[in-house]
Amino acid sequence: MPIHLARWTGLAGSTMLAAAAFIGGALPSSPHKVTPIDVWQGRYGPLLLVLWVAGLGLFCTAWWAVRDRVPSPRWALVTVGLWLLPLLVAPPLGSRDGYAYACQGATYAGGFSPYEQGVSVLPCPWLETVSPIWRDTAAPYGPLFVLLAAAVVILTDSLVDALALFRLLAVAGLGLLAACLPVLARRCGVPPGRALWLALGSPLVGVHLVSGMHNDALMVGLLVAGLAIVAARPGRPGPLLAGGVLLGLAGGIKATALVVVPFAALAAIAGVYSVRGLLRAGGWVVGGAVSTVVGVSLVAGLNFGWIAGLKQGGLSVAWTSPPTAVGQTLGYLVLPFGWHIDAVPVTRAIGLAVLLLVLIVLWWRARTRNPLWYAGLALAATVALAPVFHPWYWTWPLAVLAATSRRVDWAAAVALLASFLVLPDGTSLPAFSKTVGAPLMTLFVIVVTVRWAQSAVAARRRVVTEASGASR
Repeated sequence: MPIHLARWTGLAGSTMLAAAAFIGGALPSSPHKVTPIDVWQGRYGPLLLVLWVAGLGLFCTAWWAVRDRVPSPRWALVTVGLWLLPLLVAPPLGSRDGYAYACQGATYAGGFSPYEQGVSVLPCPWLETVSPIWRDTAAPYGPLFVLLAAAVVILTDSLVDALALFRLLAVAGLGLLAACLPVLARRCGVPPGRALWLALGSPLVGVHLVSGMHNDALMVGLLVAGLAIVAARPGRPGPLLAGGVLLGLAGGIKATALVVVPFAALAAIAGVYSVRGLLRAGGWVVGGAVSTVVGVSLVAGLNFGWIAGLKQGGLSVAWTSPPTAVGQTLGYLVLPFGWHIDAVPVTRAIGLAVLLLVLIVLWWRARTRNPLWYAGLALAATVALAPVFHPWYWTWPLAVLAATSRRVDWAAAVALLASFLVLPDGTSLPAFSKTVGAPLMTLFVIVVTVRWAQSAVAARRRVVTEASGASR
C-alpha cells in the first residue's frame, strides 16, 4: 500500500470507529450484560458491527503496511494525530472503565478508601454506569491515579465533563510518550519515526487509550519518560533521580510499571556493568522510584492499601491470559470423567512463579546487554503471564520494544489480534468463546514451550561443541 494512501485509509477506519461509538459504543445508558448475539440483534446491530469490523480492518491494515517504511517522525505524528481526531470527540469505545474511574474518584473525594470499599458505598452518583463486577470491589489502581480521579470529580459537575478530563489525561500521557520515545529510540539505534509509528499508531492506542480513556496512556507516558532520562544521562545522579521519580509516578498509576525499575538501574550505569556501578548509579533510580511511590501513598492518606487492591484484577476470567487458559482447559479435560475442578487459581499461581523466574533471568542477562530492550521483554512477560490479559495491556511492552528493538513484528502482530477481542460497547468476545479459545491458547503455550526448550538444548550443544573444539 502506498504511504499516502495508508494515511487516508487509516483515517477512514478511525472515522468508521467513531461512527460506531455514536451508534453503540460504551454509552452510559447501554446495558452491562450482553452477548455478541444481543449486540447483533440491537436496533443498529448489523450496521454497528460492520462499522466496527471494517473500521478496525482499515485501521490495522494501514498501520501494519507502513511499519517498516515510515518517512519521518513528523509524518508519523501528523498521521497518528489525524487518525485520533475522530475518536477524540466520540463516546467511549471498547470499555466502561472510564465510569469506574469517575466513581472511584467520587468515593475517595467522599471520604472513603477505594481500596477498602467498592464504589457502591457512597453511593456514587453514576453507579448505574459502572459494570456490576466493579461496583463492590476495591480499586486496582495506584494511589496517584486515585488522587487524579478525585481531582477530576471535584473539578467537574457532570459525568460527561469527568470523562472529557479523563480523556485529556490520556492524551497528555500520549503527548509525553511522543516527546520522549525518540530519545529512547536514538539511544538504542532505532529510527525514531518507526518507534513513534509502532507505539502511537496502533489501533490499541486509538480505541482503548484515547476513546476508552484508559489510565495506561498516562502510565506508559511516564514510564517511557523515565527510561528516556535514564538512558540519556547514565551515571549522572540528578537525571537518574529524576528518571526514578518518573518511574515511581508511573507505578503510582499502575504498579506493574515498577517491573522496569531493576532494568532502568542497569541502564543507569555509565560503562560496563559492575556491582559498584550498579549501587552507585542504579541506587539513584531505585531510590527515586521507591521514595515516590511511598510518598504518593502517604500523601493520599491510603498507606499501602493499594497493594491489596491489585488482586481485584483477577476477578476477570478469560482465556486471553495463558495461565488462565491452561487452568480452564484442565477443567474441560476432566469433565468427561465426572470431575468438576477449578484449576485456574493453581495455574495462575504457577504463572506468577514462572514470571518471577523469567524476570530474574531477564535481569541477569541484561547486565551485559541492552537493559532497555530487556525492560520491554519484562513487560511483555508480565502481560503474558499475569492472571488477566486485557487488549490495552499490550501497549506497555509495545511502546518500550518499539523504541529499543528493530525486530518487533511479533509484538505488532499481537496488537493486531488483540484489537478484535472486544466489541464497541465493551462486550468481551473471550468471555463467550472459552471452550474454543482456552484449548487453542493452551496448545499455543505448549508449542511455544517446546520450541523454546528445543532452542535452549540446541544452544547448549553449540556451547559444548565450541568448548570441545577450543580445548583441542
